[in-house]
Amino acid sequence: MTHRHPYPHTDLQEVAHRNTTAAQLLAALTPTSLPSVRAYVIAALGDIETLIDEITGLRAELTSIRYQRANLLAAIRATLAADHDGDDDPLYYVRDELHAQTHPDRTAGESR
Repeated sequence: MTHRHPYPHTDLQEVAHRNTTAAQLLAALTPTSLPSVRAYVIAALGDIETLIDEITGLRAELTSIRYQRANLLAAIRATLAADHDGDDDPLYYVRDELHAQTHPDRTAGESR
């Protein structure tokens, strides 16, 4: 199965090129060239909105991944401490967290 991204990927090189060109056109703008340049500038400025949406999605994904990583690290530390203390099932914490991350409708630690 092919992995699909939850948000579209913007061609950042194309966006950078269009915005550079738009800035150059604005710098060279004369009253008679305004109509021919208007559409290009609007398209270039429209890219900014797309990039903001993409960055927002990436930030949300990064926040989620950092949260999962922190929870896994806490579970690993709890497992090591439980093993050090002679717990009968020290891997419980790691299994519980992995289960919670693969079944997000369930809260970690709910069954112990």
